[in-house]
Amino acid sequence: GQIGDKKGQAGIFCFLGSLCSADDYPGADLQQSLDYLGRALSLARDLNARDIMYDIHYHLYKTCKRLGEPAKALDHFETSVMLEKEMNNEAAQQRILHLQITHQVAQSQKEAEIYRLKNVELAKLVETVNSQKEQLQKTLDHLKSTQTQLIQSEKLASLGELTAGIAHEIQNPLNFVNNFSELSVDLAKDLKEEISKPDVDKGYIDELLTDLTQNQQKINHHGKRAAAIVSGMLYHARASTGKKEPTDLNALADEYLRLVWHGLRAKDPNFNAGMVTDFDPTVGKVEVIPQDMGRVLLNLINNAFYAVQQRQREEGAAQDLPGFKNLEGLYSPAVTVSTQKIDNQVIIKVKDNGTGIPDDLKTKIFQPFFTTKPTGQGTGLGLSLAFDIVTKGHGGKMLVESSEGEGTVFVVQMPV
Repeated sequence: GQIGDKKGQAGIFCFLGSLCSADDYPGADLQQSLDYLGRALSLARDLNARDIMYDIHYHLYKTCKRLGEPAKALDHFETSVMLEKEMNNEAAQQRILHLQITHQVAQSQKEAEIYRLKNVELAKLVETVNSQKEQLQKTLDHLKSTQTQLIQSEKLASLGELTAGIAHEIQNPLNFVNNFSELSVDLAKDLKEEISKPDVDKGYIDELLTDLTQNQQKINHHGKRAAAIVSGMLYHARASTGKKEPTDLNALADEYLRLVWHGLRAKDPNFNAGMVTDFDPTVGKVEVIPQDMGRVLLNLINNAFYAVQQRQREEGAAQDLPGFKNLEGLYSPAVTVSTQKIDNQVIIKVKDNGTGIPDDLKTKIFQPFFTTKPTGQGTGLGLSLAFDIVTKGHGGKMLVESSEGEGTVFVVQMPV
């Protein structure tokens, strides 16, 4: 809310500054224009709002030019040109990054499909050599090895799904670090020039040092945020230790919901779906294996978004309308993640208003290698692994409630 307010204030000051310098405005006042634009620039710099900073520098260029200050006018014009180039470069880099990530995810899915097909072939071979004990044992050993490879491939594919979301999350703090670093270099130059003067302005030096200190604090803050995102990615990627530890389930669920959503948006910019959270604050920290529980959430949330995406393609979406359906009957996709603590158990629900699951398939969805997705889009191991993690690894239950054509709710119940 505070960031939105500041950006709105900066936009208002920029508009007032441009208005005060307009040729056809009766109350034109160039000095007042400079004051408004200066206040707008201060707010925009705090937010690193480059789009607004570009407008401000352009209006400062026009105002300084009318005031007969060509040097300042040139500085502001060059700054506006530089900001425009930076915004264009960032947009191009983001598009390239999205293409690279999409390629990596496609490769992971392709490898997973190859292993799945190999496993299906081996399973058929086992059925045909039941009478041959020695051959059966060899085939079973081979099957176990392939299954291990497939499970690892499933984990890599899930990490690939997260990569796009992680890239989006990490881009913001990295941009802040780069921008404040550049500003600090300029401040250091100004400080060096001031110190070298015969008559040193101590007040100005104190101001420069204060700005430098604030910049370094901001760089440190956003650097830690980027490091935390990378640590989270590595935490998900590494092999599970099998050790339970106190984990904030609400924060974990919220993080995976956001990362999966950004990942899907990176792969398909036209896709959009509502994200709804309803977290019980009394859940607190729960003893779980965080890497394993993260994979459970990743799989359930991924499946939920896949279901609403499929229904969206079939029915057409009303992206700007909240809720599951609006009064006109247009479909509005949404995924809800909720937590609740009841007595001695924690309940996690992942709900979607997607395609739903037919009754004859509900009993099969937790079976290994069973998938309803087209070839190349699923290994058939995601829900099976999630089911085992919840039931065998945490002594809990995983249930499914679904109505075909209306949606699905996956319920995870764990003792605490």
